[in-house]
Amino acid sequence: QVQLVESGGGSVQAGGSLRLSCAASGYILSSYCMGWFRQAPGKEREGVARMDSDGSTMYLDYVKGRFTISKDNAKNTLYLQMNSLQPEDAAMYYCAANRFGNCPKLDPRGRTYNYWGQGTQVTVSS
Repeated sequence: QVQLVESGGGSVQAGGSLRLSCAASGYILSSYCMGWFRQAPGKEREGVARMDSDGSTMYLDYVKGRFTISKDNAKNTLYLQMNSLQPEDAAMYYCAANRFGNCPKLDPRGRTYNYWGQGTQVTVSS
């Protein structure tokens, strides 16, 4: 059974940092495209960061230079390091997996992703 479990969310003041984790089971994480998505109240879900099976990455323009996606294949875990957090970053963050080794180029909402975690909440106060 494929399962993704996020953790690491919480509340932080503007300018602070958080590291989100996504523990995968039921498959080898390194073989899939992996992504982080977020959704705030009243807004559409959007892709934040994605990583191909070969380690190539891509980011939402707004988070470039502040967020970093990474993975630890030995632990079968995906991470999202978030620095310089702003109130606009507050959202529910989701980890997702796509069976493709290379992440789809045109899928900003993550509709082609096959597996999703339950989400972890991030709040940012100013």
